[in-house]
Amino acid sequence: MIMVFAMIGAIWGIGAVMKAPRRGRWIMTFVLLGVVILTHLVLPADNALRQATGGDARLWLLLIAAGILIKGYSVILRRLKARVQPVETQAPRKGFTETELTRYARHIMLREIGGTGQATLQGARVLVVGAGGLGSPALMYLAASGVGTIGVIDDDDVDASNLQRQVIHRDAWIGTPKVAAAKQAILELNPHVKLRPYHRRLTPEIAADLIADFDLVLDGCDNFETRYLVNETCVAAGVPLIAGALTQWEGQLGLYDPARGGPCFACVFPAAPAPDLVPTCAEAGVAGPLPGVVGSMMAVEALKLLVDAGTGLRNRLLIYDALYAETRDMKTKARADCPVCQGRGLHVT
Repeated sequence: MIMVFAMIGAIWGIGAVMKAPRRGRWIMTFVLLGVVILTHLVLPADNALRQATGGDARLWLLLIAAGILIKGYSVILRRLKARVQPVETQAPRKGFTETELTRYARHIMLREIGGTGQATLQGARVLVVGAGGLGSPALMYLAASGVGTIGVIDDDDVDASNLQRQVIHRDAWIGTPKVAAAKQAILELNPHVKLRPYHRRLTPEIAADLIADFDLVLDGCDNFETRYLVNETCVAAGVPLIAGALTQWEGQLGLYDPARGGPCFACVFPAAPAPDLVPTCAEAGVAGPLPGVVGSMMAVEALKLLVDAGTGLRNRLLIYDALYAETRDMKTKARADCPVCQGRGLHVT
């Protein structure tokens, strides 16, 4: 038998060197086995050549039959895969994979979310303005919760002074654009979501087209110029806005949605306060965990709004005082003379 296997090895080895087609090598192999079997059938049992090639034709017939079965199985399997593949490529996946079901199981168990609500989150598009203190927890919890498409716009780079509170960033990423760092952190947390990073400042030239492509905006920026721009653009597009703000030990957040019966940001804050009355975090400081609390609240309100669960902050302003562990809830309403939203006839009565 060794001699026969050596000859088969020579056929395939020499054939590979000479680049002979596989079909030709298979033909030569079967011709060789046919000669061996014929030798066994013609020569007497004690013949030296017959003994050197295995001694019994039935052994070779069994080997050939096994080879045919294996080849046939591989051909059938290949044809089945060829029939299934077009279906997989042409029909997009619906629902959740087994991994996603495990990931979102605690959401699906909630009566207010369930499978339908989780599917809604999967199809939702949320834009976060600012990847700093408020944007960090909001982005992480939106991604962890399975919001399918998350946009983030910020023109800043990661600085060492950010790391005391902006938990989405890492020391090794100092000098990296915040949106790039946020994208890396989010995809490490949940690779099933899509992140759209915009490394630039939000300006009037791009605001309308950008915000119109999202279902909801979370504003965590650090300046009033951008806040009013975001509000005006959201009002014009009919997109709900959840805005948060921080100073030292205190944070606040509200839902501004005049298209659905609430005030806009300008109704509640008609004019920006004097700079010396509202110092920035760099000027006055801020407690490290405070942005995590308020940013997480923003993410919770976003989920509630997207799946239509519970009572949101429309017509309310939530104020959290971390130093004294107090929470206040203030009623808000649309102003009849608001130049941003009243002239558009957006308020529902």
